[in-house]
Amino acid sequence: MSGAALTDAQRRICDDIDAALIERLTCLLVETPSENPGGSEAAAAEVLAGAAAGLGLSVDTDEAAPGRPNVRATWSPATATGPGLMFLGHSDVVPAGPHWTGDPYRVRRVLDDGGRTLLVGRGTTDMKGGLAAVLAAMDVLRRHDAPLSGPVRLVCTVDEEEHGLGVRRFVTRPADHEFVGCVVAEPTDLTIVRGCRGASYIDIEVTGRAAHSGRPADGRSAIDAAARIVGLLSDDQARLSRDRDDLLGFGTWNVGTIQGGQGISVVAPMCSLGVDRRLMPHESAEQIAEAVRRGISAAGIDSDGIGVEVRVTMEMPGFVTDAGHPLIDAACSAIATQGRKPSVGGWTAACDGGFVSRDLGIPAVVLGPGNINTQAHQPDESVAVDDLLTAARVYTLMALRLLGAH
Repeated sequence: MSGAALTDAQRRICDDIDAALIERLTCLLVETPSENPGGSEAAAAEVLAGAAAGLGLSVDTDEAAPGRPNVRATWSPATATGPGLMFLGHSDVVPAGPHWTGDPYRVRRVLDDGGRTLLVGRGTTDMKGGLAAVLAAMDVLRRHDAPLSGPVRLVCTVDEEEHGLGVRRFVTRPADHEFVGCVVAEPTDLTIVRGCRGASYIDIEVTGRAAHSGRPADGRSAIDAAARIVGLLSDDQARLSRDRDDLLGFGTWNVGTIQGGQGISVVAPMCSLGVDRRLMPHESAEQIAEAVRRGISAAGIDSDGIGVEVRVTMEMPGFVTDAGHPLIDAACSAIATQGRKPSVGGWTAACDGGFVSRDLGIPAVVLGPGNINTQAHQPDESVAVDDLLTAARVYTLMALRLLGAH
């Protein structure tokens, strides 16, 4: 790690970050619901785009699907000709769900046990607070006309929480600039994540033949066949666990849903499995699905009246960024200036950064305010106001150090 101390110019810029803007924009975004499933990101995207334009940033939108716009906000110094720095986030949130102690879409301010102010509401942590912190960093860089060698850009996608429509659309657009790296502003409690496993959903549909339960041999039970398939996945899990990666662990199987049968007194003519397979960065969901098909056939499950269809319905790739990449060094040094000991590691969650890394070849880290394990996707989700400001300072410093300002 190099250059942890702040220069006078960097300190002046960081001290001028608009903390009130961060809090105000976080609240405005949270109070503009954008639940997914539901495809309701348009209003929140409009708020984000309007805020960015109001700060003097260049803004454009692009629909990944009707009424579901990605937002891209950019600031580029007049003399910037080199590679830039990308920030990545998403506008959708998971449904609020039950057990909130207040309206999830009306931000409340509460104090934690340490006396810090928390903003409570759906999306404060995952990840509208992170979006606000990025815009505040871009705002202060623009106001100070920071002498950066390349542009700073925020890309905010739709549908991250479900099928990745937004990022899939984004990575197919023609590239208009090069980027030295991408910072995914997802909640990591301000630890630096240089690698993530990917995720995939695999649907397995089993068909059999109905018969009276008094003579089960006359039928072919899809549930029995599905149970054998679950056994195959369990065996494969044991194999995967023997090949542990030091950073990311190993791939995992989880049978999350099972539906089947026609009635208690009927041999089950159908059964479906909804399966989650976490991916290592080198793995392909389609290749894994093909291996499952071969395993089912080799075990003789799809014979004698049983049919099996295996389909990949969602894939989000994993990624790893080299520990020696300048993006990691810049993140570590920026964190160190905030009185925190930098921590670099891997993540069990998946994020849109895998697409940017795989499809665009842009090295990525995940680094953001809030805690994905203790806050995201939970009732009374919250983020500390102090952490939002710290994140904005870290993002500002990363831009200054990566893009050549002194």
